[in-house]
Amino acid sequence: MMTVEHSPNPRIKEREKAGPHLTTHEHLGLNGRIALVITNAVGTMWCAYFFAVIALISLPSAIQGGVSTLIAWIAQTFLQLVLLSVIMVGQKVAAAASDKQALQTYKDAEVLLKIQDEVHRLIEINNELTEAIHRAVSAKGTSAVEPLHVSGDSSPSA
Repeated sequence: MMTVEHSPNPRIKEREKAGPHLTTHEHLGLNGRIALVITNAVGTMWCAYFFAVIALISLPSAIQGGVSTLIAWIAQTFLQLVLLSVIMVGQKVAAAASDKQALQTYKDAEVLLKIQDEVHRLIEINNELTEAIHRAVSAKGTSAVEPLHVSGDSSPSA
């Protein structure tokens, strides 16, 4: 019988060393670090509340200016100022969820690779046992095993 040589994919060792790539692994220069600090400060609900208070300070003036001034205040002041922080908070939550999903996918892939190696090991054991049975049967001089008679079978038995 033919034996199959198993050589694990080199990517397995590479994965063990590196692990999953997460957003925290990004390499940032000075500008990236400054942007990250500002993003982390502005991307909080407390900052959104603060921006809402700042925007509400100018609301009385916008109301006195009439409908068009009020609409401009809503669109240009309140929505842009407050939604900026709210959207950033949402992006941080989505990035954290994406990192968790990437980590889970990584762990699942690791388990599948281990299962694959175990299946390969079991196939090798099965092949060895099959070869041992073949050798034992061949050693007795039996070239063929007589077929079993199944009850209800219409073929004549020897």
